[in-house]
Amino acid sequence: MLDITATGKVAAFLDRFGAALAAGDIEAVTGMFEDDCYWRDLVTFTWNIKTMEGKAEIADMLRHQLAGCKPSNWQVAEGEEATEEGGVITAWISFETAVARGYGLIRLRGDKIWTLLTTMVELKGHEEPLGYDRPLGAKHGAAKHRPTWLEEREAEARELGYTRQPYVVILGGGQGGIALGARLRQLGVPTIIIEKNARAGDSWRNRYKSLCLHDPVWYDHLPYLPFPPNWPVFAPKDKIGDWLEMYAKIMELNYWSKTTAKSARFDEATGEWTVVVDRDGQEVVLKPRQLVLATGMSGKPNLPNYPGMAKFKGDQHHSSKHPGPDAYKGKRAVVIGSNNSAHDICAALWENDVDVTMVQRSSTHIVKSDTLMDIGLGGLYSEKAVRGGMTTNKADMIFASLPYRILHEFQIPLYEQMRERDADFYAGLEKAGFKLDWGDDGSGLFMKYLRRGSGYYIDVGASQLIIDGKIKLAHGQVKEITETGVMLEDGTHLPADVIVYATGYGSMNGWAADLIGKDVADKVGKCWGLGSNTTKDPGPWVGEQRNMWKPTQQEALWFHGGNLHQSRHYSQFLALQLKARHEGIATPVYGIPPTHHLG
Repeated sequence: MLDITATGKVAAFLDRFGAALAAGDIEAVTGMFEDDCYWRDLVTFTWNIKTMEGKAEIADMLRHQLAGCKPSNWQVAEGEEATEEGGVITAWISFETAVARGYGLIRLRGDKIWTLLTTMVELKGHEEPLGYDRPLGAKHGAAKHRPTWLEEREAEARELGYTRQPYVVILGGGQGGIALGARLRQLGVPTIIIEKNARAGDSWRNRYKSLCLHDPVWYDHLPYLPFPPNWPVFAPKDKIGDWLEMYAKIMELNYWSKTTAKSARFDEATGEWTVVVDRDGQEVVLKPRQLVLATGMSGKPNLPNYPGMAKFKGDQHHSSKHPGPDAYKGKRAVVIGSNNSAHDICAALWENDVDVTMVQRSSTHIVKSDTLMDIGLGGLYSEKAVRGGMTTNKADMIFASLPYRILHEFQIPLYEQMRERDADFYAGLEKAGFKLDWGDDGSGLFMKYLRRGSGYYIDVGASQLIIDGKIKLAHGQVKEITETGVMLEDGTHLPADVIVYATGYGSMNGWAADLIGKDVADKVGKCWGLGSNTTKDPGPWVGEQRNMWKPTQQEALWFHGGNLHQSRHYSQFLALQLKARHEGIATPVYGIPPTHHLG
């Protein structure tokens, strides 16, 4: 009997789709997609993170990759049922390639594919030792002179990087480096994480004292070890720091703290890096095959070079170096900038009896935290979503399944709801003189984050201080720094005892320029952004985050970063790419974009 349920329709479709792929009939395959279609692949077909837009791009990818990929066994994922709403059938799917098992999400309109997400779950023969396959741990039986677990760990710590080399070196031991290190550890890839600070988690501990996560706990879990159910919705920075330190120890990471990378060079002939580090005063030369920069998606601090800075008689520093408000009680502070850090710092200064002025140089997008959680994240990342059966992995996959080319179309109506819900709040900000925006196309915070990584504030209280005049507001560009304060281009002088430059960060390839050389940084080009041709995200369109979590124009050089969500989600796909290379599995990469911007 013909199965006319949504699940039955998808199963029958996948049978035809799989048969066309197996036959190498690319014309038949592309005929099963709508004209307006998207195939986003995370490693399985492309050994890349790549979105094919339209039939022509899909056909080109298949011409290059299909023969080696050998996809098979397409089916609705075990235990899942397809759903149908508004003429769109959505289903979780599973499949295999010659070397891997995959999982994905398909959306059908009529009898054709609108969006397809394919992701690599595991490499055949190199599965993670999880569940039934977990290690025994205890050594049953009897044998002389057997080492204990501790002795084995101590031996590894003595040897790795000295008598035997890691396959991967990760520079940066924050959330990104730790998440990736945990994935690689489970896959059996010898890895060393390099961190300049004294302890794992110090990249959080060393920030200004009032810093908290602005993203909710459901969005922020790390791989393997989710936060416990009593973890606060918005964790303070020192609590996150302690969690990262604990995590690094429990996950048995080879974590070299108090270590600074001095230089890195790649030998094209041998396919090997030479990375010179200072490990707590001792120079060590590492020879990995793969080098990952996990130094944070924000890159290097942008410290402006205003005329007169050397003359200022007070204290001045970038927001990344801000110690907190304690030393400035009763003094006058000027904070240059109007995004997240600027708001957090201004609020903490005001709370500690500092006379504080924010200098807004350009418009800022603001959304209230509770509104963002409810309207923006609630369907995927919330307690309600969890109780409705939503897992972190499914939430990540649903979000990943929306192609960046059309993601803003899903975001715009959400932010229109937010603007309507909090109309009085925004009216108060505008009355106070604060310049608001909603992104170039009204798509709000998350698209700003993906496109430029700046230009917004998630309000947790500072906005009301601006509305009430408790945080003073000034506008315009800085002309110069005087001995006693900040002079704006319109002639306004803002007296200051302390100036905080909340002026953002540069591209991650700035770290590559310092460590490896400007030639390599220019070869790789700008990191982050989509090429949307919106403010601070110049075109041409590339359709994915530039250079993040995937092969770059420099062989064996990778960039890993982002918020906790991205560090968790994309560490899976970067780890699998590195594991495949470690095992000598062929990884023919499709679609590395040309470099258009130096960063």
